[in-house]
Amino acid sequence: MFTGLVQNLATVHRIVPQVPGVRLEIEDSLVASSSAVGDSIAINGCCLTVVAVEEDCLAFEAGPETMQRTTFGLLQAGDHVNLETSLRVGDALGGHLVTGHVDAVGAVEQRVDEAEWSTFWIGIPRELSRQLASKGSITIEGVSLTLVDVEDERFSVALIPHTLNVTTLGSKQVGDRVNLETDVLAKYVERQMRWESREL
Repeated sequence: MFTGLVQNLATVHRIVPQVPGVRLEIEDSLVASSSAVGDSIAINGCCLTVVAVEEDCLAFEAGPETMQRTTFGLLQAGDHVNLETSLRVGDALGGHLVTGHVDAVGAVEQRVDEAEWSTFWIGIPRELSRQLASKGSITIEGVSLTLVDVEDERFSVALIPHTLNVTTLGSKQVGDRVNLETDVLAKYVERQMRWESREL
């Protein structure tokens, strides 16, 4: 479990094909120094298991399902990624509850910059909008954000300068694809409503 508060902006060291998946090697001295094999770490919002720690690098294995459902297939050596280690009992919950299971890949449709602030409009699959509500929570690339406006096939978020500076969102432009995870509570509410509608 995570909070969507990015701890570090790390660098992709290399990507090694491992049929049918890949081995991701992420360079970050701070997170690597406090991590061990078996730990769960969110990379751009996707929870992966540490399979090796080598000096400043963390290694992960991503299978076909992960590659198809996330933006990992677009990553290249030198790219930056958002890292967050998993919650421990007693940790502060500063964002919202994030599982690290990516629901869909969206695309930046519009970016409106005002001084050091930005508003993003993200295009989404229509069925995902049922789990979104204005002032609710959304995770984009592992970053916990508050929804501003929600439409049938897109939503907007307002990004403060700090978020733009310390996460990968600051470099996103129109057309860029992003990992999305809706609020886990919204998933349960939607499922309950579907069952109730069947019983009517």
